[in-house]
Amino acid sequence: MQTNANVSAVTAYDASSTAPAAIDVNETQNRQDTDQVARYRLVIEEGPRTGSFIYKTMDRVTGEVVKQFPREQVVDMMNKPDYSAGAVIDTRA
Repeated sequence: MQTNANVSAVTAYDASSTAPAAIDVNETQNRQDTDQVARYRLVIEEGPRTGSFIYKTMDRVTGEVVKQFPREQVVDMMNKPDYSAGAVIDTRA
């Protein structure tokens, strides 16, 4: 043992009183994450052509379309009479 060691009193804290607060923070974060995920819904609509479908991710709160597949431009092309699957790019010279 060292003869020049300094020994002083320290304040002790009860760690068990802070544990529930940590759990509440995690639980609150999980609830917020769940609410955020539950805000969106998938809507599947029949497309303009037989056998085609449009998939939309919609915000339940605002009604806004967040994502859509196929994009609106492709759906517009599908409405044209000369459209066929795979005809998005014209490779003829």
